[in-house]
Amino acid sequence: MRKIYIVPNIVTTGNMFCGFYSVVASMQGDLQTAAWAIIAATIFDTLDGRIARMAKATSQFGVEYDSLSDLISFGMGPAVLMYQWGLQTYGRMGWMIAFLFLACGALRLARFNVTTSSLPKGFFQGLPIPMAAGILATFKLFTAEVEWPTDGTILSIVIFALTLTCALLMVSTIPFPSFKELNWRSRASFGILMLGVVSMILIAARPEYALFGVLSFYVVAGLLWNLWRVVRGIPLQPASGVQVSSEKDGLVNTEKGHAPLRTGTQP
Repeated sequence: MRKIYIVPNIVTTGNMFCGFYSVVASMQGDLQTAAWAIIAATIFDTLDGRIARMAKATSQFGVEYDSLSDLISFGMGPAVLMYQWGLQTYGRMGWMIAFLFLACGALRLARFNVTTSSLPKGFFQGLPIPMAAGILATFKLFTAEVEWPTDGTILSIVIFALTLTCALLMVSTIPFPSFKELNWRSRASFGILMLGVVSMILIAARPEYALFGVLSFYVVAGLLWNLWRVVRGIPLQPASGVQVSSEKDGLVNTEKGHAPLRTGTQP
């Protein structure tokens, strides 16, 4: 039996725990805590891949374990949260939309697992599942600070539409920037540094507004960027390398060389 790497998989377990706790909190009616638990899960999900790469502790076990954890945290957690919050009023249609989000999240993870070696690293194919879950969670936090009509009809319609939109964007083929090819060690102007400092201050001061604003900007900017490419006649999908199966190690090679094993950061 092969040994597994402890530290990155413990972090992945923290991700799964946050997702499970979000479901429990939603069932108990504590929707604010459920939303924050999903946000906490995204932090663990970001860290596990980084830790695995830094420690050179990547493994196929970690890859599969990360996907299963993500399905709980970013699929089941937001689906239950949205159902408990505003989808119950739609009866059968409400839980069907909640399940659709979960199913699309599972399909998104499965597609990423089988195409990650053949697609360029500069973009994601479809909206990443942590991003979709983050939008729903931060929208709950955002609406807690905003006054809505007392009957709740408008809010329930927005919840329905937002959940459905995030679900469809996950399984779409629309490319969204991944920022994986950015050189974080490169030098930049002082203005960019100040922009980062101001962003941190805004998030720390009013996270309910700032987090939802940042995630919404990412999605809207990505859609506008794709619309601009369509208008200019630029192909949305860059050409990928030709895959060559390797029976020796079970991995995949491309024209540019051996593609490394995915390390747990799951879009």
